[in-house]
Amino acid sequence: MKKKQPPSAGAAPSSGMAAVWARLAPREQRALRWAMGVVVLACLWWGVGAPAWKTWQRAPQQHRVLDAQWQQVQTLAQQARQLQAQPRLSRDDRLRALETATQRLLGTNGKLQVSGDQATVTLQRASADGLANWLAEVRANARLTPAETRLTRDVAAAPPTANTPTAATTSRPAASGAIAPTWSGMILLSL
Repeated sequence: MKKKQPPSAGAAPSSGMAAVWARLAPREQRALRWAMGVVVLACLWWGVGAPAWKTWQRAPQQHRVLDAQWQQVQTLAQQARQLQAQPRLSRDDRLRALETATQRLLGTNGKLQVSGDQATVTLQRASADGLANWLAEVRANARLTPAETRLTRDVAAAPPTANTPTAATTSRPAASGAIAPTWSGMILLSL
């Protein structure tokens, strides 16, 4: 077996990056240093600078959104304090306010049944606006909140087609107004 001879001290390295670098002219070495610096800076920008820049640009908008949310929370907290400060109503007063709101806002679409300390309101195709107003009034005047709710959105009737008599006898197309949603189900309140 032959042993490899170590290279002599005077011989130039035959391969490797150091050898390639040494063979370059000083001008080429400077250009490569600049290019590597640009690549390093670009990597730093994409990794660190760009995300921070985007966050900084979005900060004022996010600050406005958070301020609006904070104001809403403060308004709700103030309403809660006002409701808590109101004197407690008797059962009869709460029931009277509930009956009045049900008759006035839900009409024939809502039926009230009282059993012990519970009141059940059964809804049949109640309008969304009427239901929302009823819930707000019951909360404010009767000082009641639903203990249990089972509501389903009713499927709206299909608009008239060209084969229906009303559409065939009119010269203009049927109005394209949206049909307001209605709700059916039950709401249980604790008196």
